[in-house]
Amino acid sequence: DVASYIDWDECPISYNPTYMALLWEALATREVRLLRHSMARRWNIDPRSTWINYIRVHDDIGWSFADEDASELGINGFDHRQFLNQFYTGQFAGSFATGLGFNFNPQTLDMRICGTTASLAGLEQGLKYSNDGLIGNAQKRIAMLHAVMIGAGGIPLIYLGDEIATQNDYSFRQIPGKANDERWVHRPHFDWERAEKRTDPSTPEGFVFGEILKMIAAKKHNPLLSDEYTVFFDNKNPHVLSFVRNRAVLVMANFSEKPQQIHSDWIKFYWSIPPKTVDLITGETFETSALFTLEPYQYLWLVDATHGDIAPAPLED
Repeated sequence: DVASYIDWDECPISYNPTYMALLWEALATREVRLLRHSMARRWNIDPRSTWINYIRVHDDIGWSFADEDASELGINGFDHRQFLNQFYTGQFAGSFATGLGFNFNPQTLDMRICGTTASLAGLEQGLKYSNDGLIGNAQKRIAMLHAVMIGAGGIPLIYLGDEIATQNDYSFRQIPGKANDERWVHRPHFDWERAEKRTDPSTPEGFVFGEILKMIAAKKHNPLLSDEYTVFFDNKNPHVLSFVRNRAVLVMANFSEKPQQIHSDWIKFYWSIPPKTVDLITGETFETSALFTLEPYQYLWLVDATHGDIAPAPLED
């Protein structure tokens, strides 16, 4: 229904809440089926208009996917929302997330989720236990979410603090007028001490900031990413999101902590596979083979490298 309100005269840009919600859904399930299925049919709007893409904003996360989309994949929408609420509040066994529930309705069991990107993606938990493996996976999740948000057609929005892996701030509980609104957990005062770490890649702040800088530079300096045209497609691997930008850039992201492979046969219908590709983010080149292999939480923005050298864009702080 959101798309019906968007037109050039009255609403030329709009938040893209379903993309945001399903990015988190895919992160929890390690499967992109619902995300891909929904975006393949609901991404396109008036070509004179555009989406604002985001991972989170000042508000809560509501599970705004369409039940009919979920049903077509054999997913019960109500049950799935209950799982996601438990996962992102840390009640589900094995969850990496540290979030808070908001606006719980005891009659419908509806609930929203609050938390910074870093805490919901596992960084707060990793630092709590001083576990390098958990910290490393959390950093990769944060970067990957930004890669598929910035890499898609539309206007990317980064909520202040996410670029330096800001974690939840629980001090709101001691502030009258804020204590009963869990959304304040992800509305902290900007942490300038944390910001000073952004140039040190050995810290979570520096790792995340450095990766996002590379993505922004690649998007700003490459005309192939200026077109709004985005096509989501099924690559036959339920853990890897794939979409093509401007018929020229193949974006892939592994939502799993295990390596994943994509057979080129499932890509060639949507992207003319060149003999040699280059990642716009890193400048790394790849010889094309029958299988594309993505490491845990790896993301790629691939283009044809046979038309000349494509170097990473200059970084700007």
